[in-house]
Amino acid sequence: MLIVGVDEAGRGPLAGPVVAAAVLLCEGGIDGLDDSKKLTAKRRGELEVLIKARCRWGVGEASVAEIDRINILQATFLAMTRAVEALGFDPHEVLVDGNRLPKWRYSARAIVGGDALHPCISAASIIAKEHHDRFMVAAARDYPGFGWDRNMGYGTPEHMTALRKHGPTPHHRASFAPVAQLMLI
Repeated sequence: MLIVGVDEAGRGPLAGPVVAAAVLLCEGGIDGLDDSKKLTAKRRGELEVLIKARCRWGVGEASVAEIDRINILQATFLAMTRAVEALGFDPHEVLVDGNRLPKWRYSARAIVGGDALHPCISAASIIAKEHHDRFMVAAARDYPGFGWDRNMGYGTPEHMTALRKHGPTPHHRASFAPVAQLMLI
């Protein structure tokens, strides 16, 4: 039975895309999987390499423009849909971390805390977080001073100070209140 785990990363930041991953675990699974937030960056990176080498996986993004146009929840669902479609097959069931689901043609269940309960969701959590974080580290090189290589786009004091000083970048989500308020000034 093809059971796929799905999770997202980057739903709360003020900048960058929202990213989702879908993973069909390999035969025998992968040892050490857990919620990506409970793992060190080094361990996440090691597990990402194993997951990508041994499992079927897909990644989907929703851009800042899409987030601003359709809202973060719908953009998250869009990224999740793109991640599942990137697998190249229709799963029998999709297990999604959280309490809401996109409208899919596949059978699906939302599971609160699923990234700590189901290894396939844990694997998706790791892939999504690593993908999102790589995007933010690359964006930090183009827009130094916001600290994106450390805060991954979240509204930390460093990020907020830079936002007030330099104004929003093309990577900022104009529909998020802290960015929208600064755009009014």
